[in-house]
Amino acid sequence: MKIIRYSDSQGNIAHAAQQADGSALVIEGDIFGEHQVTDRKAEVAKLLAPVQPFAIICIGLNYKKHAEETKAELPKHPVVFMKLPNVVQHPGEPILLPTKLKSDKVDYEAELAVVIGKKAKNVSKADALNYVLGYTCGNDVSARDWQKHGGGGQWCRGKSFDTFCPLGPVLVTADEISNPNSLGIKTVLNGQTMQDWNTNDMIFDVPTLIEFLSGSTTLMPGTVILTGTPHGVGMARTPPVFMKDGDTVSVEIDKIGTLTNPVKSE
Repeated sequence: MKIIRYSDSQGNIAHAAQQADGSALVIEGDIFGEHQVTDRKAEVAKLLAPVQPFAIICIGLNYKKHAEETKAELPKHPVVFMKLPNVVQHPGEPILLPTKLKSDKVDYEAELAVVIGKKAKNVSKADALNYVLGYTCGNDVSARDWQKHGGGGQWCRGKSFDTFCPLGPVLVTADEISNPNSLGIKTVLNGQTMQDWNTNDMIFDVPTLIEFLSGSTTLMPGTVILTGTPHGVGMARTPPVFMKDGDTVSVEIDKIGTLTNPVKSE
């Protein structure tokens, strides 16, 4: 099932099941618990990010080719950092280039986003995918100057400006993606393909990440895991390519769809 989150003309927020013809049927209940698809058509005034995350856990340097292009050693354990939940942006809404804490080195990062569907603690790798509600496209937007030089050695400052986590356009339930590590993943900037690879290049695959992150730690329903980005990021290009006011950036992932956002100054 492809689940959308939307607001109607009255501002009410709900979930719906997207149909093959592009329409959507209202979902009653809680998508993280008991729910059912009704026969009522959803009045979609605005498409929203498919979830409002409980937490956003991010993984750095998780593709072999990306580690190569950044001249980094392959990590022995997943490289973990966080984004604030309030930085989520909706499909079609702008990524804002920060001006108060100014950055002119804002980069794209196409990522497979995993949404946890039920409480997970000390989960085994073999059982990990049973805790996944579904998958969506994510863009781990990153201000490289603040990430590298303004965060006191931590990445969170450069990755947690408002709008720096677009998600969408749909949440594809786990039953429709049996292997999340066999998906094509791509970034297109102003019509030019910048990243074009496959999630099978992950150093730590999705089950391994869930096993590691749930170790002695409870992952709550609605937790989003951004699983890392493939090679082709702007900062590693010669010359570097960063997003600017007026750009349009899209993340495309097989079996999920395309997440597109314009870019503008804050």
